[in-house]
Order: sequence, then structure tokens, then C-alpha cells
Amino acid sequence: MKIDGFLLAMLAAVVLAFLAPGLGAEGGVLHMAQVTEIGIALVFFLHGANLSPQSLKAGAANWRVHLAVQATTYILFPLIGFAIFFGLRSTLAYEVRLGVFFLCALSSTISSSVAMTSMARGNVPAAVFDASLSGIVGMAITPSLIAMVAAVSGKPFPILPAIGDVALTLLLPFAAGQIVRPLIATWLAARKPIINRLDRGVIVLIVYTAFCESTASGLWWRYSPWVIAEIAALAAVLLAVVLGVTTLLSRMFGFPLADEVTTVFCGSKKSLANGAPIARILFAGNPAMGMIMLPIMLYHQLQLIVCSMLARRYAARAEAALH
Repeated sequence: MKIDGFLLAMLAAVVLAFLAPGLGAEGGVLHMAQVTEIGIALVFFLHGANLSPQSLKAGAANWRVHLAVQATTYILFPLIGFAIFFGLRSTLAYEVRLGVFFLCALSSTISSSVAMTSMARGNVPAAVFDASLSGIVGMAITPSLIAMVAAVSGKPFPILPAIGDVALTLLLPFAAGQIVRPLIATWLAARKPIINRLDRGVIVLIVYTAFCESTASGLWWRYSPWVIAEIAALAAVLLAVVLGVTTLLSRMFGFPLADEVTTVFCGSKKSLANGAPIARILFAGNPAMGMIMLPIMLYHQLQLIVCSMLARRYAARAEAALH
């Protein structure tokens, strides 16, 4: 499969962070903390302005699919994350386990979930509703889950300030975008490719900043290359387990094929687009932020590759059912 430009841009950001960490680290000449903060607010404003209330209403009635997707995202994933975080404490460092749990605590994606569901001939209105709902409630649930793990592991986490920061930085611009949507929706629709590049560009900047700060602190020299291989293996196993569970649940509940597609794709995905800004807020100033973000970066690429192949298989099944 072709490697896309977004992956190459993230790899380039990581390499640049290793070569010249002082440029993007805290206090560096690029002032990346301020740049990324402005970029995050702008991106979530555009997310709000792009989200159509009509598309949400169209998919809101399918409650069984919504229940399956949200339960997978915010119950099954966190339970697996808890098991990894506490079960592998003698095997993996705290930062690595926290990064894996952060991945498990994140919301589903919006753009790729809907795109994959459409490609696979699934229930697109339900996918739009579930992915959007997941992203909004995740602004409160993700910090709460991180605070829970931190408290149990003896490292208290200021939950209310964290949720307040997320609301101020992400939810407020999102709500502002919804308010002005009637005025700018047509203008934005004509410039969708530019907006997509802006969205991905902000993620690349966050990744670059996180890796600059981790490199400047000497974090990476404390780990062997095997640690990255272990994280990739965990991400692969996690994706395989959740794909299997969502498929099994869909068939147990007797979902039609279109609803199974939506459940599998929305329930198995995790959002780097939401995860990177939230990590920037929750772990601000943490020199291990690069390591904490690594699991979601690896999972993001893996889910795109695997779900793209799966979408083609679902599309072939849907096509065969018509003949």
C-alpha cells in the first residue's frame, strides 16, 4: 500500500526533532507551545463549523449501533488499557504503559471512520453520529480516565483543571464553529482539501514539539529499540482484539451488514486528531510526552492500513449480496 504524505510528514518531524530538539522544545526559538495552541483552537473551530446538525439527526435513531460503538470505545478499550497498564508494570516503563492507556482512553475518529464506512457500503449517517458523539464526550471522559489511572498508581492528576483546559481549548472553539456554521459552511465546503491539510499540519506540529521536548530531556536514550517494537506489537494485538469483538457483537445482535460495518469501523478506531491536542493539554511540560504519544501514532497508521483492506472486503460482500 502507498505510504501517504501525512505519515512521511510525521516521520520527518520525528527525525528533525532528534536532530535539532532545541528548536521546538520548551523555550526554543520557534515558540512551538504558542503556535500549537493557536493551531489547535483553529482546527477545532473548523471541526465545529464543518459538522452538519442534519447529518447527526439522520443517524441518531439507530440506538443499538450507538450503544455498541460507545461501549467499545469507552468501556472495552479502557478495560484492556487497565489490564495492560497494571498487568505489565514489571515489563514496561510507566511512560510506555501510560501511552498505551492514553490510546485506549481516546475517542473514535470522525473523518476516517466515516470514509471507511462509506467505502465499505456501511451505514454512513450512523457513523457520522457515533464518531461525532465519541469525539465530544471524549473531551471529558479521556481526562477522567487518565486521572483514574494516575490516582490508582499513586500519581495524583488534577482532573477538574484538566477538563477545564480541554473545554476551553477544544470545546469552546468547537462550539463557536457550530454557531457561525450557517455563515461559513459553503465557503468551507469549497476549501475542504486545504482544511484537511491544516488539520494534519497541526498534528505534525504537535508531534514535532512532543518529540523535541522528549529528545531534549534525554528520554529516548533510556530505551532500547525493542521498546518501540513492543509498543507496535501491543497496538497490533489491541486492534485485532477490538476488530474481533466488534464483529462478534454485531453478529450476536443480528445487525444487518451495513450496521456491522459501522460498528466495526467506528468502534475500533482511535483519533490521533483528537489525541494529539488532548495530549498537549494533559501532559504539557512532561518530558515523556513523545513516548506517551507514540502508541497512538503507531495505532493510527496500523488502523488505516488494516481497515482499508477490511473495507474492500466488506464492499465486495455488499456487492455480491445485490446479485
